[in-house]
Amino acid sequence: MLFGRSSDNKPAAPATPAAPSFEDQLPTLREFLREYNRIAEVCFNDCINDFTGRTTTTSENSCVNFCLEKFLKVTQRISQRFQEQQMLMNENQVVAGKAKGLFQ
Repeated sequence: MLFGRSSDNKPAAPATPAAPSFEDQLPTLREFLREYNRIAEVCFNDCINDFTGRTTTTSENSCVNFCLEKFLKVTQRISQRFQEQQMLMNENQVVAGKAKGLFQ
């Protein structure tokens, strides 16, 4: 293969980007597990209070479901607000850049 062509004169296939390695994904995995453990602990401490049986009660199950649902909704809302603020900041930077003559 010489200069992007194979020996049979066919164009070489475009290079596909390499998938992130495990080491690259490790910080994201750690953050996910940290959040998972935090919410599990919060919901457990708030909802599970009867240790006399082997199973959870109906009220404990409902509480845990509500706790998790609330956490997910709050997280989603925070993410949406963060994204909205980022978009506003980007728009303000573009306007400021145009005022300074950085953009045409």
